[in-house]
Amino acid sequence: MKKLLIFMALTLVCGNIAARKPKKQQQSPFILVKDGHFLRNGKPYYYVGTNFWYGAILGSEGQGGNRQRLLRELDNLKALGIDNLRILVGSDGEQGVTTKVEPTLQKAPGVYNDTILAGLDYLLMEMGKRQMVAVLYLNNSWEWSGGYGFYLEHAGEGKAPRPNEDGYAAFMNFVEKYASNDRAHQLFYQYVKDIISRTNRYTGVRYIDDPAIMSWQIGNEPRAFSDAAKQPFAHWLSETSCLIRQLDKNHLISIGSEGKFGCEGDMNLYEQICSDANVDYMNIHLWPYNWNWAHERTLRKDLPQSCSNAKAYIDEHLQLANRLGKPVVMEEFGFPRDGFSYSQESTTHVRDAFYQYVFGLVAENALKGGNFAGCNFWGWGGEANPTHQQWLPGDPYTGDPAQEAQGLNSVFSTDSTTIQIIREQTRRISQPEQ
Repeated sequence: MKKLLIFMALTLVCGNIAARKPKKQQQSPFILVKDGHFLRNGKPYYYVGTNFWYGAILGSEGQGGNRQRLLRELDNLKALGIDNLRILVGSDGEQGVTTKVEPTLQKAPGVYNDTILAGLDYLLMEMGKRQMVAVLYLNNSWEWSGGYGFYLEHAGEGKAPRPNEDGYAAFMNFVEKYASNDRAHQLFYQYVKDIISRTNRYTGVRYIDDPAIMSWQIGNEPRAFSDAAKQPFAHWLSETSCLIRQLDKNHLISIGSEGKFGCEGDMNLYEQICSDANVDYMNIHLWPYNWNWAHERTLRKDLPQSCSNAKAYIDEHLQLANRLGKPVVMEEFGFPRDGFSYSQESTTHVRDAFYQYVFGLVAENALKGGNFAGCNFWGWGGEANPTHQQWLPGDPYTGDPAQEAQGLNSVFSTDSTTIQIIREQTRRISQPEQ
C-alpha cells in the first residue's frame, strides 16, 4: 500500500510537470512535437533514419573504438540524407559473455567504463557538427546489452538465464520479474540520472542542452513478459518517463516499444503506456521474419503477405496515434538478405522490395501531413566486413548485435541497390511538397 501511495503521488507530480511544461518557441534548437507532428526549426520533420546501436563504442578510444571509421560512417549516412540515428547508450554487466555486446559501459551498478562515456561524448559532438540527431535508449529487455537481467541480478534475483544456453522461455520467465522489482528500478534510475545529468567533455555542453539529442528512450523493446506483469510494467514506464522529464525539460521522451506485439498482444496496454503525458511520441517495430510472416526458405514468396501484414500493423497503430494526437515512428524494421544469406556478396532484392514498400508508406503519409513521422531501418553495417557469423570480440561491429547472425539484417555500404532506394526515399520524405 505504501508503494502504491508513493507511486500515485509521483504520478500526480509528474502529471503536473507535464501540464506545466513551458511552450517553446518554434525556433527552438530542439525537435518538438506540436499537434501530433514533429517540428524541426519550425518546420514539419519527417525522416528515414537508421539504427546505429554501436555508435558510442566506435567513438571511444578503448576496446572496439574506431573514430576514423565513425567519422566515415557519419559522413556516408549524411550523404544518403540520413540525419536520425537510434543509438544504445551502453551495454551492462560483465564481459566475455557470448552473445552480449562488449565492451560494456556499466560494469556494476554505478561503475562506469569511462572510455565508452567519452565515446558517447565524441559521437554527439560529431553528430552535432553534421546537424544529425540521436535517439538514445537507456535500457533493454533483451540479453544482448544486459538491461533487465543485469539489474535483476544486482537486485538479488540470482543469475539471469542465457537464451543461447537455457532457452528464451527460461530467460523471459526470469526477466518478467523486472516489472515489479523496486530494487532493480532504483538501480536503473540512478543510471538514468548519471547519464542525463552528464556534461560533454569535448563541447562543454550539458546533455540536457544538446540539440544533437532528439529523444531519451526508456529502453529497447521494453516488455512486461506476462499478463500478471502488465500493470507493474506500465507503472515502471510512467515512473521512468516522469524522472526523465524532471531531469530534462528540453528533449522528447519515448518508450522504445514494438507496439501491440511488445505488449503481449494487448492494444489496450499499448494505449495506456502511450497515453502518458510525459511520452511525446509513439514507437513501433516490424520484423516479418521474427514474427513468422516470412520464412527462411520462402522469403520471396512470403513478400506480399509480409507487406500486407506490415500495412495492417502500421494502420492499427496510426489509428491510435491519431486518437492520441501523437506522432508515431517505426524505429526498427528489417528483412533478411536473399536466400537467408549472411554474406555481403549476396543479393538483397526481396529486402529492397520490402524497404521500398515501407518507405513508401512513410512518404505517402508525409504528403498528407499525417502522424506517421519516420522510420529507422535495422541496421547500418556500413563499411564493416563480418569476420564470423557469430560475433566475437575484435570483430567489426555491424547492424546485427552480438546474439544475431552477422550480416543477416545489416545494410552495408556495398549494398548498392538498397543504398539507392534509401537515397531516393530520404530525398522524397524530406521534401514531401515535391
